[in-house]
Amino acid sequence: MLSATERRDKVRNVIRVSSGNFLEMYDFIVYGYYATYIGHTFFPAGSEFASLMLALMTFGAGYLMRPLGAMVLGAYIDRKGRRDGLILTLGLMAMGTFTIAATPGYASIGLAAPIIIVIGRLLQGLSAGVELGGVSIYLSEIATPGHRGFYCSWQSGSQQLAVIFTALVGIALTGAMTSSQMAAWGWRVPLFIGCLIIPVILWLRRSLEETETFRKSRHARSAREVFRIVGANWRLVGLGMMLSVLTTTTFYLITVYTPTFGRQALHLEAHDILIVTLCVGLSNLFWLPVGGAISDRVGRRPLLLLIPALCLLSAYPAMLWLVHAPTFSKLLLVELWYSLFFGLYNGAMIPCLAEMMPAEVRTAAFSLAFSLATAVFGGFTPAVATYLIERTGNRAAPALWLSLAAGISLAAALLVKTPREGDEAVPA
Repeated sequence: MLSATERRDKVRNVIRVSSGNFLEMYDFIVYGYYATYIGHTFFPAGSEFASLMLALMTFGAGYLMRPLGAMVLGAYIDRKGRRDGLILTLGLMAMGTFTIAATPGYASIGLAAPIIIVIGRLLQGLSAGVELGGVSIYLSEIATPGHRGFYCSWQSGSQQLAVIFTALVGIALTGAMTSSQMAAWGWRVPLFIGCLIIPVILWLRRSLEETETFRKSRHARSAREVFRIVGANWRLVGLGMMLSVLTTTTFYLITVYTPTFGRQALHLEAHDILIVTLCVGLSNLFWLPVGGAISDRVGRRPLLLLIPALCLLSAYPAMLWLVHAPTFSKLLLVELWYSLFFGLYNGAMIPCLAEMMPAEVRTAAFSLAFSLATAVFGGFTPAVATYLIERTGNRAAPALWLSLAAGISLAAALLVKTPREGDEAVPA
């Protein structure tokens, strides 16, 4: 049993490490929430669809940098330590966010505007490639025995706080500004708010202690050794990527894409859509620790099999029901159903992914697997969903993309032997 002082220290460390993950996700999803305005400002085109697609593809471009960040920055964290690496990732994210917030529009500086925005997104992607993995590994290494799933759930939990905070900021802005003000400059306000939060998060991160597991374990001595060990475990990384696909796709579908989907496809009021997004964040925040705690009690495998199966059976019918006659209440119900999938599955998947990877390269291998899933599936979910609706005329088409993700993750869950806590997983 932990003493009262030890429990307080654990809680403080969870808050310190997760705070940066909050900012990373806030900065990332703000771009997705205001993609329509960003498209008009930096990517003027012949049609609203083309402008939005350019903005969403730039959003997705940040995810293409994630695998690079996972390996380069992950190797740094596995060699130098969790604390120093997490401070570095925060600095890179801050640079990317300020770049996007402060860049003048296309009308002012021409082609330089979209180029600078792409650079800002790539910087954000480089940082985000290892941020989630670094935080998850830190939490898994400070967890008390038998509670790793619950501890790891607060990595994703901090992201949900970012979703909630972003939605609240959006609700306040839409209530205080006209549509023309939002399009002209109001969308920049949330980005500058993110910049103002950075000094606080940096102060919290600098007070982090290195994990005892890292101090006591053998870790790679060079980046070349990290790359070699990760390469030798390519099959585990591949299975980890497949396991992560459902988490990344569901998250970006129900958070980042919801404002665009609600406005462009369902033609609902912006205020109502942001209320839905706020409720999704609250729902995610509830289900994530529940999923982590359940997986600590019954094991990771039951949830890793059950949730993708439920998603395959119900995701598309639920969205068909929504788009037949869209309303605020129907959108809320469908999104909350998807939120259940995300929270319970992610609560089991994140600790399983941490347990799968070799200890000496755990951050790099974890981050690479998750970043590949995000780069190939999750990050491009808003763009793919928008494209599918445009090309097929079927407003429920995004659920087909989600069902594909569920099928991939279900296959991975069948192929991998989930470990007991403290053991390493191996392919079946």
